[in-house]
Amino acid sequence: MEEDKVPGHIAIIPDGNRRWSVRKGISRQEGYAIGIRKIGDVLKWCKAGNVRMLTMWGFSTDNFKRDRDEVSGLFELFKENLKKAIDSDDRNKNELRVRFFGRINLFPKEIQEMIRKAEETTASGERKYQLNLLLSYGGREEIVDAVNSIISEGIGMVDEEAISSHLYTRGLPDPDLVIRTSGEQRLSGLMPWQSCYSEFYFCKKLWPDFAKRDFNAALREYAKRKRRYGK
Repeated sequence: MEEDKVPGHIAIIPDGNRRWSVRKGISRQEGYAIGIRKIGDVLKWCKAGNVRMLTMWGFSTDNFKRDRDEVSGLFELFKENLKKAIDSDDRNKNELRVRFFGRINLFPKEIQEMIRKAEETTASGERKYQLNLLLSYGGREEIVDAVNSIISEGIGMVDEEAISSHLYTRGLPDPDLVIRTSGEQRLSGLMPWQSCYSEFYFCKKLWPDFAKRDFNAALREYAKRKRRYGK
């Protein structure tokens, strides 16, 4: 595939874990665990397809409103997987930088510290690939926080650059391609500012069933598109 036909940055809304769990007759906790492991598969597919940056939406600010036991279970999964990431001696880890974006301060202190440690562990050296995890994230909240930051700094004239430079994701390239699973055809607040000129691909499969052939189908569809950026 031609280099300019490969998305440099893919963002994914991994929707459908709970519905998949019901269909399979397993607990939501088990479904979420399988969904989290799927991220490792997608990273391999990105590497094979020469996609250098992947952003995954892992937990929205609205998710805090779910059943307390469900949220607590998710927190335990976060801790378990963060610990694995920090302790891993996988040689491929040396190629990957991991960053977290969102209202991280809303998480328990233990998870905040593990997030900080995971970022530190992968921050040094040259990294060919980057994984961005959106946790405690909401697109409207991101813009609100950016505006409040601008106000607190006393910036007079607000333009697009001012807002872009105060977003959680400041400094990152905008996503070229946004993929959503489960058949839902909406962003639900994923990076509304950054996805202004992104291409969208909607897959009917629930997230745990999303396979390499589905990922490659999204890449092929992207390669057919002509991006005009409003021109």
